[in-house]
Order: sequence, then structure tokens, then C-alpha cells
Amino acid sequence: MSFVLRHIRDNIWSGRLDIFPEDRLVHGFSARQGGVSVAPFDALNMALHVGDDPAHVWENRRRYFAALGLDAERICTIRQVHGTEIVRAFRRDAGRGARDYADALADADAVITNDSGVALMLCYADCVPVLLYDPVHNAVGVVHAGWKGTVQRIAAQTVARMGEEFGTEPSDVIAGIGPSIGAGCYTVGAEVAERFRTAFPSYADEIIEERDGAIHLDLWSANRLQLVEAGVAAGNIDSADTCTSCDRAFFYSYRAAGGRTGRLAAVMELR
Repeated sequence: MSFVLRHIRDNIWSGRLDIFPEDRLVHGFSARQGGVSVAPFDALNMALHVGDDPAHVWENRRRYFAALGLDAERICTIRQVHGTEIVRAFRRDAGRGARDYADALADADAVITNDSGVALMLCYADCVPVLLYDPVHNAVGVVHAGWKGTVQRIAAQTVARMGEEFGTEPSDVIAGIGPSIGAGCYTVGAEVAERFRTAFPSYADEIIEERDGAIHLDLWSANRLQLVEAGVAAGNIDSADTCTSCDRAFFYSYRAAGGRTGRLAAVMELR
């Protein structure tokens, strides 16, 4: 299992996790090269809600999806609000939020489907994108897990919701944790750390480390361990182990940029 960031074409780069079967689905984590947006969104900003020119965002989306062999007109996305709402998308929802942010499917932070022909997409810049695949029922989910969603177990909740909607068994789920801010760069205040200690008492020491007068929070481990706790096999979880704040040549980092920057995209579509 491994993460690979590869050049596809025309300076478009995309990351993938080998744990996901290419014959059953298309997935990708965008990088920031190859787009038309100008600073501070340069260049392949995928988000409509950050103040970028909507025409530039659409062109970026069109280019990235074309590079993946997908149609950007089939994008289905949501308005992410750092909560725990999970919505189900159907084939009829293809196109929701593709060109117009107000037309996105819902205010939510995870979206699931078992329909082909609809491209689930979430945007992020440091927050953790978690991709879920149930190979038995051929269903997928894309999760936006910032610290607020992580501490409320949105990844585990999404697995449970897939069980309700599709009959998904957690032990069958394949999960991938995409590029996002790593513990070395992610420091938090005492209040946030205490919320994690309260929420995850059995493995707080694995996700919180105090050193050099700072508190470091490991969101990758927090999401991985909650998935295991929910019944996902540890061997079915892969992580990019790639920090968006460390590698700003390829990725956007909200924290490193001081809050004004573009957004990456996490994409899944069933074949």
C-alpha cells in the first residue's frame, strides 16, 4: 500500500492510494499545479467559496477531471461546514455544485453514494480527506475531517451511515487518508487538546504530544484509530502520510498561508 503523486498531463498532478481498485472506481487528490487561478489561489484552486474567479475555478475543475478521465459536469459536492452531517448522493445529483456553490447538494461534511456516474468531490487545505469504499456493495464515501469533525468521529459516523444506506459491514471497508496537515506542523491550544483527550481517552497519548512548549495533534492517527474502533480492519486503512503544510510547492495549506489560499480536491467516482 502506498501513496503516489504523479504527473498526468499538462502539468496536472494527482495523488492516488494503491489500496483502492482502479477497475472499480476512480479516485484522486489534486495538487496545485496546472491551473489558471492567480495568486493567492495559484494555480489549480478547486473551490468556489474562497474568493477566486468562478470562471477560473470551473476551468481548473474541467482540466483536473479531464486528466482523471472524468466529466466535471458530473461533480457532486457539498457546502462544508465543519459539522457531522452526512448526505447521500444519487445519479440525479450529478452536477450539483459543479459550477455554482449555492447549488451544492447540502450543508454537510461527508457524502456517500452507490451510484455510478456521479463524481463525489470535497475541497480542503490542511483538513483530512478520508475516502471510503465498500467493495461488497460497491459504495463510496468522501469525508471532510477537520479537527471539529474528527473529534466528533465523522469518519466513523460515515461508515455507520453507509451501513444504514447500503448494508456496508465495517470489516469490508477500504479507507484512505489523503494529504493533509501532519502532526509536526499542526499545533493546537489546550482547549482543543482536552476535547480530544475526552473524546478518545483510550488512545489520547497516540494523537497528542506536547514538546517544546507546544501541543501537537495527529489528525491522521485520530481518524485511523476511530475507523479501527468502528470495525474497519487496520490492514484496510492506508494513509498518504503527506503533509500539506510541509510541501506547499504541491499543496495548499490554509494554516501556512495565513488563511487565504486555494483548495485541493478529493474525488471518487464509481465506474
